[in-house]
Amino acid sequence: MDKILETVLMSPHSRLVKQGVLRRVVESASQPLDSSQCMAIFQVSTKLFLTGNSQFKQDAGLEVLEAYAQHHKLEFEEFFNVRFVLNLLREGYGPVGKQSPLIFHYLQVGLFLVANSPSTLNLFHMVQIEILRIVCERPGPEVCEQLARLLNTCPQCAPSGNLQTVFCQQLMQTIHHFQCQSQNDDDIVTFLERVTKTSSMLQIVWRTNMATILPSLKELFVIISTPREEEDTVTSNTLASVVQYIPLELMEGTVRNLTNDKNISDVQMMTAICRMMDWLSWPFSRNIDKWIIALMKGVASVKKCVILVEVTLAKIEEVFQRLSYPIVREAALSVLSYLLLSFQQSPEAFHLVLPEIPPLIARLSAEESDSAQLCLQQLVELVHCLVVRFTGFPDIYQPVLEIIKNVAVPSEDRIKQILKQGAWTPQKPNQVALCHRLTQKSETGKTGLINLGNTCYMSSVIQALFMAPNFRHAVMAMKNCDFLPVMGELQRLFAFLQHSQRPAISPDNFLYVSTPAWFTPGSQQDCSEYLKYLLDRLHEEENKSAQMVRGRSSEGPGNESLIKKLFGGKLVTHIRCLRCKNVSQREEDFSDLSLAFPPPSYHVEAFTISPFLVVEGAGPPLQSQGRVPSSPKGDRRADVPVETVSCVNNVESPHSTEEPECSSGASEDDCMHADTSFSVPDLINFFLMSEIMAGENQYHCQICGSLQNAEKVVELTRVPHYLILTLLRFSFDSVTKRRKKILDNVFIPIVLKMPVRNSSRQVESIGAGEVADTTKNSLYTSVHFDLVSVVVHSGSSSDSGHYYCYAREWSSRAAGEVSPKQEASADDSAKKPGVEDQWFLFNDTRVSYSSFGSVSNVTTHFPKDTAYMMLYQKQPTRRTEPEDQNVSAERNEGEPLVKDLIEAVRKDNKLYTQEQERGVKHRAALSPSAAQPVVWLRRTPTQDHESRSARKQKPNDDVPSI
Repeated sequence: MDKILETVLMSPHSRLVKQGVLRRVVESASQPLDSSQCMAIFQVSTKLFLTGNSQFKQDAGLEVLEAYAQHHKLEFEEFFNVRFVLNLLREGYGPVGKQSPLIFHYLQVGLFLVANSPSTLNLFHMVQIEILRIVCERPGPEVCEQLARLLNTCPQCAPSGNLQTVFCQQLMQTIHHFQCQSQNDDDIVTFLERVTKTSSMLQIVWRTNMATILPSLKELFVIISTPREEEDTVTSNTLASVVQYIPLELMEGTVRNLTNDKNISDVQMMTAICRMMDWLSWPFSRNIDKWIIALMKGVASVKKCVILVEVTLAKIEEVFQRLSYPIVREAALSVLSYLLLSFQQSPEAFHLVLPEIPPLIARLSAEESDSAQLCLQQLVELVHCLVVRFTGFPDIYQPVLEIIKNVAVPSEDRIKQILKQGAWTPQKPNQVALCHRLTQKSETGKTGLINLGNTCYMSSVIQALFMAPNFRHAVMAMKNCDFLPVMGELQRLFAFLQHSQRPAISPDNFLYVSTPAWFTPGSQQDCSEYLKYLLDRLHEEENKSAQMVRGRSSEGPGNESLIKKLFGGKLVTHIRCLRCKNVSQREEDFSDLSLAFPPPSYHVEAFTISPFLVVEGAGPPLQSQGRVPSSPKGDRRADVPVETVSCVNNVESPHSTEEPECSSGASEDDCMHADTSFSVPDLINFFLMSEIMAGENQYHCQICGSLQNAEKVVELTRVPHYLILTLLRFSFDSVTKRRKKILDNVFIPIVLKMPVRNSSRQVESIGAGEVADTTKNSLYTSVHFDLVSVVVHSGSSSDSGHYYCYAREWSSRAAGEVSPKQEASADDSAKKPGVEDQWFLFNDTRVSYSSFGSVSNVTTHFPKDTAYMMLYQKQPTRRTEPEDQNVSAERNEGEPLVKDLIEAVRKDNKLYTQEQERGVKHRAALSPSAAQPVVWLRRTPTQDHESRSARKQKPNDDVPSI
């Protein structure tokens, strides 16, 4: 029978003949046969199945084998013995290799036919050992797929006892080494399916013995936490297929054990999380995002913020790119949202993906699918939340806000709710400096300042002072700062800002010595309050040092401190009793002028002038309840000339009646808008104009000996070299018991003309920067000031928000000349490098080119971003006044640095170069997949073009590196 079957099937007879013979052979299987005949049938059927060159022959062999094995079980058990099976698995069958799928298919059939026989225990035990051996040899996906089918059909073949843990661990290693070598779509799908089936073998073991799960997970962690060798640039994400089989109820305990394990280093944890983020590209797995987020939360709970910083900055761009692929979009969006919302100590992570948002929004809008629309909605909501959280970047936010303007904006409550989700906090305040991964220095050549935890109030002030040339030169040229702790640290900080090769430096030492004792570390503070305190400290310690070293008094001509020389001004307050006409006066020093906004009832209408001081505004005259008109026209002295506060060679100050709207994230309760927009000259005039002291505010006249109505007026008798103007934008609402911010757009002139009392000076002594009124009995001189910097507050509350600074690179020019660039309109574009009067935007670590147009229009585009503090420099004069002699001399000396500072900067620059070299290697280890994207997530040519275009538009200083 066996020879007839083999001869006919191997003959050239028709298939119909062969099927007839096959049918007769199968039907005769129930007939009694001796042992030798059965063995011969089994050998022929095995040969046909394993070596048949057609599917018909293989199917015929399988059919005969099954038929005779069912009717002759004892003979088949004798034929399908341990030695025979072992030889199949180790040597193969003739020309059929030992790892051929046919071998495993044959083994599967044979084991099924003997499965219920008690005499086959040794056979199954041998198969279990052989399966473990095969897995240890790291077979490919095709062989592992056959093993998976075998285990699914015959669970008894799965290793048992102690072998189960070893099998799971070795299977992890095998899956880790899988690689998809083909670019063909069908081959890629086949590869993914085979990997998934291979991973299912773990589930088979885990279901029978849950004790093997934890050792398996430990092995998994060892694999993904081991840094690869430098030459190993190929990455595999196949272990992602395992995650879906890990029970979620084990997540909490597993994460807790990993994050509290003292034997796991930060580098290992960092590497593991990065590898898991690579798994987001795996299309057929579930729960990957849940495990990633759980592990990062576990790291946050043990305050290892270094890991969170490194991982987020290294992988966030790759995670963002996954949003382009619908098959992995949901998990990628979940992880991206967590990364951005938890990383709230710095805008670095958000700004890394910011340039890629517009092209992605465009693709999602064009994609007609529920997945795309849901992703679009959540992404836009996320962008609005982060723009509110990281305020103060008008130049880079504008393109993104423009493209999402037609998508619904989340409510303020919704934004607050989202921002509260999962933000981690560094263990120590100084660890916030680790939240910045910086690249080479900005193309501007300027150096930024690292935000050490809501320290933007300090950074903005320091950059404004640094860009004041006379002050910078004087500080850097100062000698013997041993007894000047604050000035010494400021000198060091200026030296690094000027000469460091780093894109940004950490001002931690200066923050420590210059912070007021009442400031709460890590909380937002008022930059104006900080600047006043800083100038007072610098003034006091210089005077104290002078007394200790030279034994001289800190007062008197020639003994003024640097701060008093440059920032010290004088004003006189006159109070005239309206009953006895007696005038009293009080002179006081000032380092800045705090300019209040007129109250809402302040109307634009004519008013009468003070009979003893006359100052007119640059805009239309104003009147308010607090400052009522003075005496009637008949009481006014006709011989008093009028001097104005105004802007020079610039556009007129706007007086728009349109009320700006609160931007997203700012409630109407926190925002105040007057009916009129003002200019800086308007607010100065309001500060200088006369005020009637009446009612509860009556003046006690010494001549009358009682409370009387009086008129108070302020005049400037000496203006400083650097004039600091602070806008009092925050007021207290007695009804709501909350502080409100005035969001009016205040026009800022680039050249300001200020009136100074000139009672003791002659007209011929006036310098080029001063214009005297030639009218007889002139009392005032007009002093011109150039705008140096503007500190902007972004936010709707005095207790929150962000500060950043616009500043101009100062250019020398002849006294009295006004540069044509000062006449530029508000829509000027940023100038090219090397052009005089170049404006810059200093925003913590980020420094970029800007323009005066950006300064003028910032509130127009971003209603919460309002000018808060301005620094003006007095224009040079042809005839130097006594108080300006030291200023000019100090500036002409240049910027010599003491030897210790030169050496400190040199050493730090060398250290930075070494850090950059190590950073390149570190990034390569954390993100090897960036060099070779997974083949099953291939971008279309259109997507590649959009991505390249976005990167070209991205400023260099927005591409951080470790």
